[in-house]
Amino acid sequence: MASSRELFLTYLGQTSPAPMLLEIESASGVFLTDISGRKYFDLISGVSVSNTGHNNPQIIDAVKSQAEKHMHLMVYGEFIQAPQVNLANKLCSLLPDPLNSVYYVNSGSEAIEGAVKLARRHTRRHQTISFRNAYHGSTAGALSLCGNEDFKNSFRPLTPGGYIAEMNQDASIEAISEKTACVVIEPVQAEAGIVIPNTEFMKTLRHRCNQTGTLLIFDEIQTGFGRTGKLFAMEHFNVVPDIVCFAKAFGGGMPLGAFVANRLVMNSFMTNPGLGHITTFGGHPVSCAAAMASLNIVVSEKLADRAAKTEILFRELLIHPSIKEIRGLGLLLAVELGSSEKVQQFIRKGLENGIVSDWFIFHDTAFRIAPPLNISDDEVHIACRLVLKTLDDIS
Repeated sequence: MASSRELFLTYLGQTSPAPMLLEIESASGVFLTDISGRKYFDLISGVSVSNTGHNNPQIIDAVKSQAEKHMHLMVYGEFIQAPQVNLANKLCSLLPDPLNSVYYVNSGSEAIEGAVKLARRHTRRHQTISFRNAYHGSTAGALSLCGNEDFKNSFRPLTPGGYIAEMNQDASIEAISEKTACVVIEPVQAEAGIVIPNTEFMKTLRHRCNQTGTLLIFDEIQTGFGRTGKLFAMEHFNVVPDIVCFAKAFGGGMPLGAFVANRLVMNSFMTNPGLGHITTFGGHPVSCAAAMASLNIVVSEKLADRAAKTEILFRELLIHPSIKEIRGLGLLLAVELGSSEKVQQFIRKGLENGIVSDWFIFHDTAFRIAPPLNISDDEVHIACRLVLKTLDDIS
């Protein structure tokens, strides 16, 4: 009989020629356990998904409870479903005004697609502006916004009307005009290797969008729900977008995304045409139940504050000749080694030593540290010892 590894390589579509090929049987907290019983520190949280830890019992209970009531009933937006309503109410209570209307989707790419459609529908303009080395998803529209030509050239032609700007440059502000439907930006660029815009740039960006009637869209898909040491990364800049996109950690481990806008903007989807945006499974009730439980944990356990404190501990402990720099906010960190070969060696050797890390799509000379936000201080100490041992092993 074929092994799971053989079946994986035979029947599943592959995304790279060298997948990690860990076969995980269970997960709990910050640990993944493979079929042989070996544990691994998860230092990437499934790429910023498991903010409240793997297999969190409160989330499991919420999933079970909702699954026993009902799962899918009807396409999004037709039936009143308590998990959707309660989650939207909670989320909007935590967001700044005027973000008060939630549209649920299934993933980050879909959230970006919906947000850009909404901006174009509302403004009746078509130009979009995004930033060099931004990553916003892999569907055709989202890919059009990505700021890395190598990543998207093979898939052209993509959605027209896009302009790629430079972070923290005055020329980027000047490019915004009365023809621009939206500016899409990550408050912290993740796949660029953790690039943080400066506050003055973000405030000027907001002002220029106000001047030109352009909608400002924040992609908080990786940065939301405590990851950067604030509940939302926008809080670092005291800038409020017109639309914000969520996914990844939003669902508490279940698939869920959303874009949130002001009700007056969101209502643009209701007419001319009706059903201007539609989804079958967006806001699945089980996913919304899991998201509600996860959001309550993030807030009640103050995991954003916890992430900010744990960042300091990681920075204090990760001192090594191979480390050139540590960039980031909270528990979204890039450890710069200055060599893509070293990063690949680190990731391979790290698996042998019991740690799971990853590189960045558009920056391959640094590895990622983004563990669950409720990682304990003792676990940080152990994980850092394993990171330093791995760096010693490859030096």
